[in-house]
Amino acid sequence: MKRVYIIRHGQTDYNLRGVVQGSGIDAPLNETGRRQATAFYEHFKSTPFDKVYTSTLQRTHQSVGPFLGQLSHEKHGALDEISWGVYEGKAINLKDRGIFAELTGKWKLGMLDEALEGGESPNQVAKRQRKFVPLIQERRDEQNILICMHGRAMRVFLCVLLGIPLVEMDRFDHSNLCLYELGMREEGSFELLRANYTEHLTV
Repeated sequence: MKRVYIIRHGQTDYNLRGVVQGSGIDAPLNETGRRQATAFYEHFKSTPFDKVYTSTLQRTHQSVGPFLGQLSHEKHGALDEISWGVYEGKAINLKDRGIFAELTGKWKLGMLDEALEGGESPNQVAKRQRKFVPLIQERRDEQNILICMHGRAMRVFLCVLLGIPLVEMDRFDHSNLCLYELGMREEGSFELLRANYTEHLTV
């Protein structure tokens, strides 16, 4: 069974300060994030990865940095974080939290074309991600692949791969440098093997 290892990037100062990143903010990892990347590498360096895929944003490249000198690497915009529009780069206050809560509440009710001003909707994110899925399914020589991406985009992507309605995306909890592991069956469908795995960060 082909294995797909999906991780969220390590911590950035924007994460630490509660500032919205999205696809428009190309923030680097902070010291904690770099330690998380090292811990992930030490825990999984013996896994026989055939390929590393990341978003186009540097925080994902840095999170898998120790692997990049050893493995083939491709960057794909399909894996970029959702765009949060006018809120990107903004520290969230109480009023903003209410706006985000209202938006995610609409998503849970099936209003999946809703987006913040200038931003993307879940349906738009899923549409670009679906163009990436055939790369996983058709490249049979890549039996173990590592994908580094972003929190909200990861939630959408897991729904896309597992055939779960997007209204249920919040079932997929995540934290910086957490891991989701999926297996791909022969016919190209996926099953979840590990969820929000973080044991590599506890040492």
